[in-house]
Amino acid sequence: MKLDGLKVAVLLTDGYEPSELTEPVAALREAGAEPTIISNHDGRITGKTDADVAAVDRTLDQVTSTEFEALLLPGGVKNPDTLRQDERAVRFVRETFEAGKPIAAICHAPWMLIEADVVRGRRVTSYPSLQTDLRNAGATWVDEEVVTDKGLVTSRRPADIPAFNAKMIEEFAEGTHDRTRADATTVATS
Repeated sequence: MKLDGLKVAVLLTDGYEPSELTEPVAALREAGAEPTIISNHDGRITGKTDADVAAVDRTLDQVTSTEFEALLLPGGVKNPDTLRQDERAVRFVRETFEAGKPIAAICHAPWMLIEADVVRGRRVTSYPSLQTDLRNAGATWVDEEVVTDKGLVTSRRPADIPAFNAKMIEEFAEGTHDRTRADATTVATS
């Protein structure tokens, strides 16, 4: 599947899981997408160890969600836990979701989806320790390697990256998703 020129925001900060950044970004580039690493600070960000370093392309103060066609949220524990406390990051995720743009979140990254209040009525997965948080936020949590719900792609852990990447590429290629009908259905059946 080709993503020629698709502009993908990759939102993360210090404490990210290296494989959940490098492997999806490599898959996006191979498919022709243009990933941009966006963080809450400029310069470099470090992963779980000081040896894992990524250069920040732009900061949250330098971008808007309208500049991008899709969003990748890598995991790690510290990364999304820090970002979910930053209103700029939360707003970026919420605006991306509300615009119907596809979002891919792996491992602990669904914390960002909870904070942005976009999982209610959605079927998702995550690292198992987040299942109660996701259920409390109104999601249906399942233990599967990758789950898709109207352009929202979630996955559990680094071992699931091949399935995650394939589904992410597929959903990103589809473009925006009409989430309004899903929301109306969810409200009507609740």
